Amino acid sequence: MISGFGWAALAILVGYLALFFWGSAQAAEAAGKPIWLFGRATGRDRLAAIGFRAAFALAFFGPLLWLVWPMLHKADPLWTEGKGLLLGVIGILLASIGAMIAFAAQMSMGRSWRVGVIPGETGELVSGGLYRFSRNPTFLGQLVLLTGVALALPAIPTALAPLLFLWSASTQIQSEETALRGSLGSDYETYAKTVPRWIGLPKENKT
Repeated sequence: MISGFGWAALAILVGYLALFFWGSAQAAEAAGKPIWLFGRATGRDRLAAIGFRAAFALAFFGPLLWLVWPMLHKADPLWTEGKGLLLGVIGILLASIGAMIAFAAQMSMGRSWRVGVIPGETGELVSGGLYRFSRNPTFLGQLVLLTGVALALPAIPTALAPLLFLWSASTQIQSEETALRGSLGSDYETYAKTVPRWIGLPKENKT
């Protein structure tokens, strides 16, 4: 069985994804051009794009498959049958916080929002709000969201989801930073020196 916490975590995940796609459509309309760049990715970036999709698919469809085929969750050492009360509470809190951070960061990008990275097609530098404390608050929020789902609904697929997402995000971040340095130059260099890649307090620029 899936506990109430598990169903709540899946509902948060679905709600976030709906907002993600809506926000992406709004950004594309504001930018006046496509912002979905995954389809044009190559090499490791293409693998990262596949990894993002797979991570969210594991988090959502994995538990449902375990529910449909009991033999799968019976063989899963992480499956708790809804008995992990503390993990459930922590998981829901993390999933909620992560979803809010990710969506707020996405919307604050405005017309600069992109899904994927292609050199020469970056938006303007956004350095205010959540971007004062993280260069990648959307990825950070999504990682916290998937971690919350894994805690609220422990299973092998949900545990693999944040790990796969972390690899995909780290891979894309490397490409994004190269592209941003190429298009924004010293402005991005200054920003990167003062704001952590994942999370932390901004540093004073001494140069």
